[in-house]
Amino acid sequence: MVRPDHPEREDPVVSSVTTPVAPAAVPRSVLAARTGVAVVFALNGLAIGSWFARVPAIREALDLTPGRLGLLLLAMSAGAVLAMPTSGLVAQRLGTARTVMAATLLVSVGLGTAGVWAGAVGWLPGVAVGLFVFGYGTGTCDVAMNIEGAVVERRLGRTVMPRFHAAWSLGSVAGAGLGAVAAQVGLTVAAHLPLTAGAVLVGTVFGARAFLPVPEVAPGAEGVSPAARRRALLAAWKEPRTLLIGLFVLVAAFSEGVATDWVAVAFVDGYGVTEAAGAAVYGVFVIGMTVGRTTGTLALDRWGRVPVLSSTILLAVVGVGVAVLAGSGPVAVAGVALWGLGVSLSFPVGMSAAANEEEHAPARVSVVAVIGYTAFLAGPPLLGLIGDRIGTLHALLVVPILLLPSLALVPATRPSR
Repeated sequence: MVRPDHPEREDPVVSSVTTPVAPAAVPRSVLAARTGVAVVFALNGLAIGSWFARVPAIREALDLTPGRLGLLLLAMSAGAVLAMPTSGLVAQRLGTARTVMAATLLVSVGLGTAGVWAGAVGWLPGVAVGLFVFGYGTGTCDVAMNIEGAVVERRLGRTVMPRFHAAWSLGSVAGAGLGAVAAQVGLTVAAHLPLTAGAVLVGTVFGARAFLPVPEVAPGAEGVSPAARRRALLAAWKEPRTLLIGLFVLVAAFSEGVATDWVAVAFVDGYGVTEAAGAAVYGVFVIGMTVGRTTGTLALDRWGRVPVLSSTILLAVVGVGVAVLAGSGPVAVAGVALWGLGVSLSFPVGMSAAANEEEHAPARVSVVAVIGYTAFLAGPPLLGLIGDRIGTLHALLVVPILLLPSLALVPATRPSR
């Protein structure tokens, strides 16, 4: 679908099977679902931020070397990646609301279990099992809530997916902040993480209850069989557009993940700042990303996905270059802010693009999520190996090296026709 005044510009929200809804005609159920999705995204981020805020305490409690800690954290990533190939099928079978509730139950059990095993018992295998369950629930929830977010976006007729991801970022920052407060007041991991897990579960249930209802099957009609759903998933793996979007999301996830895992360490090693200052630099990245996701929706609705994403990717390339090569701490921090702003839209818009057609959204989002989330498995060790040779700060330059070729993938995010 094209806009009459700009025939060459794609509509950033509307797919070939939907029609934009005028703002005045948006039902209350859609507005409630929008709030519910934002709540679920924020609470998912809160759970993950709470965990990472207590990793130093858990490392101390278990007396782990950096290498063993890395292997422990891999259990969470492995659970998430293993969940994603079938998450779309589960969401299609149960509906996104029930899938999110069930997945968050796993998130809460895994997070609480990991906290108890680490803080009260000190048993490493138990923590690893808890993290695997935590990751499996997170991966399933991620796919389901992105599918629901895309449905809400279509019903609203305007871009809102980046704002859902901004809610996730804010939730993760809140989780990290509450974790820091818990550590400061002496609240043990065995108490803090189960309490957080319970709060996340209760809040998510209330948020998911506002999701849009699952379309009912007409009387006498047969639903889609499990075999048909599996065939749809396999078919999605053969679609060139879906695979290209997956590669685009892979680069986006890598660009975000590198900042999450390495930017604080890079500034400590490369610019000689304190650990607290390094953590603050990462905070600057999150702020830049949150601002981009909150305000970028207006640009996407006005100019469309391709020009906006191309511009923001180039902004991220410049930002990383400034952060690494500036030679001045304050200027480098400004580069980090540009980096966060530049990568803010790629991941959520990639998810929206995968879910443009509601009928095929579960299978396609699963495929894109599997491809994209491999970045969280490969990114940390790749940067570590490069950092061993050229230094952690200069290893960050692998980000623009990958971002520039990803410009060729941006046209794949156009709405399918």
